[in-house]
Amino acid sequence: MKGLPNEERQRLGALLDRTSQEEVMAMIPQFSQAEIHNLVPPPARAPEALGTLVFNMERGVCLAELGDFLETCPAVRPCDVILANELDDGCVRSGGKDTTLELAKRLGMNAVFGLEFIELVNGEDPKGFHGNAIFSRWPIRRAKVVRLPEQYNWYFDRQRRIGGRLAILAELDVAGTPVGVGTIHLENRTHGPGRRAQLETVLAEAERMFPGIPVLLGGDLNTNTFDGRDKDAIQAVAGSPALQRRCLEDVYAWEGCLPAAEEAGYRLLPEKALPTRRKPLPGGGHLDLRLDWLLVRGVGAGESRTISTRKADCGFAPAGSALAAFQGEELSDHNAVWAACALS
Repeated sequence: MKGLPNEERQRLGALLDRTSQEEVMAMIPQFSQAEIHNLVPPPARAPEALGTLVFNMERGVCLAELGDFLETCPAVRPCDVILANELDDGCVRSGGKDTTLELAKRLGMNAVFGLEFIELVNGEDPKGFHGNAIFSRWPIRRAKVVRLPEQYNWYFDRQRRIGGRLAILAELDVAGTPVGVGTIHLENRTHGPGRRAQLETVLAEAERMFPGIPVLLGGDLNTNTFDGRDKDAIQAVAGSPALQRRCLEDVYAWEGCLPAAEEAGYRLLPEKALPTRRKPLPGGGHLDLRLDWLLVRGVGAGESRTISTRKADCGFAPAGSALAAFQGEELSDHNAVWAACALS
């Protein structure tokens, strides 16, 4: 995806002081592009079930280690489709790399990338692009970026960026069978009704784009059970075991986007109430949250599981690999979610 010079990025960002996000984004064609990379031939035959992974990769900063994890973690097998959030393209923090394309080449998968934000804080960024991606062992026939209703303007945040949350919908050709897939990133800095409005936008577009075919949607839905802008609420949850149980066991009752998905005919995975996010707290420690989901319709949902991305749980790392040598505590602040999705 073609970048913009930093001077132009800053000029466009400054327009947000007096005009809307929607108007500024309309001046940047990259925000409407779904960049498809069909790099590999399809497998010889269709699997009985598509191994589908939902994974927020935290900007792809630990790219070599993530590649090792995806290639060698036995709990990720088989892996036919990855619905990924938070991948950089041309950001200093991740080595200036197009993390989607590099990971696709390493894994031997096809990919499609959509631009969520243009980062403005670091003027040394070659592009400052940050977004979401789908990886597939099967050809990507078409794809579309779905912009979600704005619930928070990130230009006025300390992270200062142009853009907003999105989904990418794509049609795969799985040995002649069309399958609709989508990666979704809902807003954390809003409340449950805001997230429901965003997911309903995705569900409506999936209904139009994928009539009568199997659909696999997933991603970081940011189902906190609280408004991520409310620091007092976060502290209250951090200090209350009862409220922490709400974040893991009673998410459905607090986050309207989840019943909205079920009303549209989707099944929610994983079914076990395990945390998928470790949210750091200002005073140290972290809050366990259940944010990452797979929504499936028209498929047989088999086994599902949550996979730890802590270094301490990566005993499978091959000797001499980047993952084995990794000194950090975690590859991502999110765990991954895997499920077997049978097409028959």
